[in-house]
Amino acid sequence: MHTATANIRKKSDCTIFFCFFNTKVHAIGGKYSYLCSVKHKKERNLEMNYNEIDLRGLTADQQLTMSQAFPVLMRKVYVWMTLALAITGFTAYAVANSPGILQAIYTNQILFWGLIIGEFALVFGVSAAINKLSLTTATLMFILYSVINGALLSYIFLAYTASSVATVFFITAGTFAAMAIVGYTTKTDLSSMGKILFMALIGLIIATIVNLFIKSSGFTLILSYVGVLIFVGLTAWDSQKIKQMLLQAPDAGEGAQKLALLGALTLYLDFINLFIYLLRIFGRRE
Repeated sequence: MHTATANIRKKSDCTIFFCFFNTKVHAIGGKYSYLCSVKHKKERNLEMNYNEIDLRGLTADQQLTMSQAFPVLMRKVYVWMTLALAITGFTAYAVANSPGILQAIYTNQILFWGLIIGEFALVFGVSAAINKLSLTTATLMFILYSVINGALLSYIFLAYTASSVATVFFITAGTFAAMAIVGYTTKTDLSSMGKILFMALIGLIIATIVNLFIKSSGFTLILSYVGVLIFVGLTAWDSQKIKQMLLQAPDAGEGAQKLALLGALTLYLDFINLFIYLLRIFGRRE
């Protein structure tokens, strides 16, 4: 068990790096899916902007269907996100309390990197191929991704005290909720801020790669604060983007539900990364 603990601490930064790197992979795939969605909606003469939706050319029945579909889809976004977080949390706790599984993950190089590659494959597959996948398949891939992510994040229950993990979780939940509300309610176009944050995320990834080699604790703390700022902003931006996308859904059919699932994955990743960075700042080590 001492060997497993040593390997856990050695690989923890690597695990964190790959966790938020998935956000970049998802953003690329998600952008592709979003553009495909926009292309289909243009055929219905829907004009996109962040302040209003142009409903000209739609019948009263079509407008009613759209207005009824939106709250259903938004509810699905947050239900799926919450369930995914619960699955990840339960898996992480279960693995942390299973010495055999924990040791296998962090001492077996093939298994460890297999899980990392599996995460990449799942998050990119769901994002880039969302229009080709069935809703059931996409949902199962999301669930599997949540399980793998939980297994890789199981180290937090050994590296940090249970009370500090719980405290940081509630801090994360409050911060996330506040920024999601800001993004949902603001009438200001956040797309320019989103582009800046995306570039900052790339810079954060590069800086994290460098820090994997120099292993500076001071630099790690700086990167953690920067990471919090980036994902606080991304939460607001993604909330606005998801709202705008689902407002244009013609109904609550499978196609629109797949976009809602994609939105749930986006917010799930924002929450996980925000939690990790806050934990590195406020978490108390065992």
